[in-house]
Amino acid sequence: MIKRNNVSGASTAAALATAVIVMTGVFFTVSPAVADGLTLEQLAALRYVDEIAVSPDGEMFAYTLTVQRNPFEEKNGSAWKELHVVSTNGGSRPFVTGKVRISHIAFTPDGKSISYLAERGDDTVSVLYLIAVDGGESVKISQNRTDIDEYSWAPDSHRLAFLAEDTLPTTTLALEKKGFNQEVYEEDGRDAAVWITDVSDSAAPRRLDLPGSASNIRWSPDGKYLALALAPTPLIDDEYMAREVCFVDVAEGTISRRLNNPGKLGKIAWSPDATRLAIISGADINDPDEGELLVASVDNDDLKPVITNFDGHVRDIAWLDQKTILYRSDEGVHTKIGMVDVATLERKEIIPPGSTAFTDMILSADRRTVAVVGSAYNHPWELFHFTLKQKEPIRLTDSNPWLSEVAFARQEVVEFTARDGLQLQGILIHPLNEQPGNKYPLILSVHGGPEANDRDEWLTWYASPAQVFAARGFAVFHPNYRGSTGRGVEFSKMGQADYAGGEFNDLVDAVDYLVATGLIDSSKVGITGRSYGGFATAWAATALSEHFAAAVMGVGVSDLVSKFGTTDIPNEMYLVHARRWPWDYWQWYMERSPIYHAQKHKTPILIMHGEDDTRVHPSQSMELYRYLKTLNQAPVRLVFYKDEGHGTLKAAARYDTGARVLRWMEHYLMGPGGDPPPYQIDYGLLEKTASSSTATER
Repeated sequence: MIKRNNVSGASTAAALATAVIVMTGVFFTVSPAVADGLTLEQLAALRYVDEIAVSPDGEMFAYTLTVQRNPFEEKNGSAWKELHVVSTNGGSRPFVTGKVRISHIAFTPDGKSISYLAERGDDTVSVLYLIAVDGGESVKISQNRTDIDEYSWAPDSHRLAFLAEDTLPTTTLALEKKGFNQEVYEEDGRDAAVWITDVSDSAAPRRLDLPGSASNIRWSPDGKYLALALAPTPLIDDEYMAREVCFVDVAEGTISRRLNNPGKLGKIAWSPDATRLAIISGADINDPDEGELLVASVDNDDLKPVITNFDGHVRDIAWLDQKTILYRSDEGVHTKIGMVDVATLERKEIIPPGSTAFTDMILSADRRTVAVVGSAYNHPWELFHFTLKQKEPIRLTDSNPWLSEVAFARQEVVEFTARDGLQLQGILIHPLNEQPGNKYPLILSVHGGPEANDRDEWLTWYASPAQVFAARGFAVFHPNYRGSTGRGVEFSKMGQADYAGGEFNDLVDAVDYLVATGLIDSSKVGITGRSYGGFATAWAATALSEHFAAAVMGVGVSDLVSKFGTTDIPNEMYLVHARRWPWDYWQWYMERSPIYHAQKHKTPILIMHGEDDTRVHPSQSMELYRYLKTLNQAPVRLVFYKDEGHGTLKAAARYDTGARVLRWMEHYLMGPGGDPPPYQIDYGLLEKTASSSTATER
């Protein structure tokens, strides 16, 4: 069954021809030649809300605005993050803008100022700044010799707890300058230590002597305790799988209690009376993702489940009063906001699923106003707010007003049945100018994880530009295959101990279903994905090659044996994915690897990888390329990106990625096929965009 969300394509191409795009105060017009639907150049200019904060009285909201760079008009790099403030009446004001990267924003408990982390001016590390809510200059209030990673205000607005690594000894720094800069792999990392400082005086911060590497620091409302998580080492594998929540007595600087939380850890929140702590946790050590809501007292109660064993994942929490918790959850392809009574466990829905999907929920200190980030099929992430009396989210920002002139393809929720009877969901984006009775090429866009889920929201990004695909005549489908989140613990465990089994058969079943609707041409199906989605893509191009006419793999897995030996998350790989050690199941690991099926390869595949990836080592892409290139049964191309890791951050590489995936799909699903298109990319339209904006600014 297809469930329709009643959205439509919108404005005409003629209207878009005169649209104006706003980029950090710079205006440029959109060329009529690229006016029919969203383009890669428009995607590269998109701005969106990232972090949010709400004042204690709920009247003001701070947010960071992501402003992407154009490498033809400024130095290439990752996006800028500006600080803006908006009130409940609207009218956003820029506070700190330009070439800045601001993070970890918060209002001080007295509501007089906004704090944030940034490297500004001659800073060489991340520093804590303060700016008054009525404007003025930012003031540096806490500077460490290493980056400040995270912080939390005490209720008195003077004391501050922050996380930072210890400074390297002077002798070590001197030796490094002489060339003794060797890395002792996984042994020379430094813990994130906890520091206490008083911003009202100049005394040196006090370092707490705690075992392990700290994160998730939260000061209690009574000012007596810190709640935080400790991992045994700073390794990412321990951060994923071995963090434990602790209560720390601030005065003594010692741990008063450990909570023994099971599995992965999400967000934590204090009750208003500082007697209890709520956490989001995995159900057990084998749970792929945190999503269960648990509560414990400061004194001696064990963690007790409040929301557990339901068909969803809790993502955000905040206490409304001593007995009620506000929560945001992913449930299927939608988000919900509700409240739960911690005594009776009774739940009440506040914001039901709608046309906007919400993330990053924050409650004001007076517990009346809720701020959330939301997106929809026709706009990326913006700031919304609502009160518990209104229960109707109001949008406060419009970061891309020009989007109202863009024609968007119809997006809808699709439900289908896998071959074993399992009910599955996904999001279908139709071709923009769809004509009844016509068949269209399909691009299957597979999310990573697999502990993730695609929601009915903005689904257009650099590596899988869904609306750009749709504007070019493709249908795009985002399947939530078994192992995805948003449907509870049991569903998210369905892919365990079955690499490339039922989970990737679900992808073929999704294609078969869409072909049966009459929309899709079965001979023109492409697939793309990154990370675990890249694993799916490699599998589709080899073991399932007969089903796919084109493939684009990003930072994907090709050899599970060598992947285990080169990743920085071996324990996570075992505990929540394989559930088997390689040395006990060599043959199984090999047979579930795409390279084992290289001789079945008939699908043209483009492979892309960041050279600095530690999660999925770039050798995974090299292995697949070398096997397929040597066999020479179908076209294959490998692109490495310098100074990029598991996620692509810099503007040039992002645009290049989108341009390559779009051209590969057009060449093999719409064009002549055969030999690959030229490896060079024409960046002329992006450069023209930069030239137009510069000329208009002058």
